[in-house]
Parts: sequence; structure tokens; C-alpha cells
Amino acid sequence: MIGLTRVILRLGRNPGAGFPDGDDNHGYVIQAPLDKDHKLDAALWREKRDQCTVRRFHPHETAADGWLRHRGDNWYFWYDEADEGPDEPLFKLGSHELRAGEYVTVREGDGEALTFRIAEATRV
Repeated sequence: MIGLTRVILRLGRNPGAGFPDGDDNHGYVIQAPLDKDHKLDAALWREKRDQCTVRRFHPHETAADGWLRHRGDNWYFWYDEADEGPDEPLFKLGSHELRAGEYVTVREGDGEALTFRIAEATRV
């Protein structure tokens, strides 16, 4: 096990959703438990789950703070306050390498699945 990594996701190109060029002001900052291969490590998550946080930022919304959660093979963002929105599942996140330049899909609270570019992945 390696440790926690700060991963910054920025909205990638989503032409069908009205973001043909993406949007660097819309994204997430995650403290993720990654192994040596840059994949999510469920054992490390169990050990450090209270440190595995997420912050959603968007130019037209107040930032929302929550946690990275894991259930079965699924990973999702969980927010504990009603005004922050519902859980946001991440499409097959457990099988992705979370390295700069890669892409992940997040189903946001409004139900829309958007593609995000990993802009940064730095060990903390």
C-alpha cells in the first residue's frame, strides 16, 4: 500500500452536454487511497476512510464537501448535507488508473453522466 493521493478532476470535453471544450472551473478534488499501480485500494480506504474526502467545485454553485465511499465493487462520492446533493456514482472507478491525463465518468447529482479529465495526481 502506498497512501493517499490528491486527485484533481476537471470537466473534459462533453459536447452533448453543452461543454464542447470542457471547463476547468468545474470538477472535483479527491483524497484517494491509491496503490502502487495508481488504482483505488479498498483495504487502504478502510484504514483511512475518514481522510478520503471529495470537494466538488462548479462556477455556479457553492462548493460541496463529502467523502469517497466504497460498497462492493462500486465507488461513489457521498455528501452528508441535503443541499450538497445526492450520491454521485463513478463509472468503474475501481478499474481505472488515476493518473494525470486519464479520464473518468461521474454521474452527477442531476443524473447526467459527464467525463472528467484527471488534471493532477499528487501523493500527499
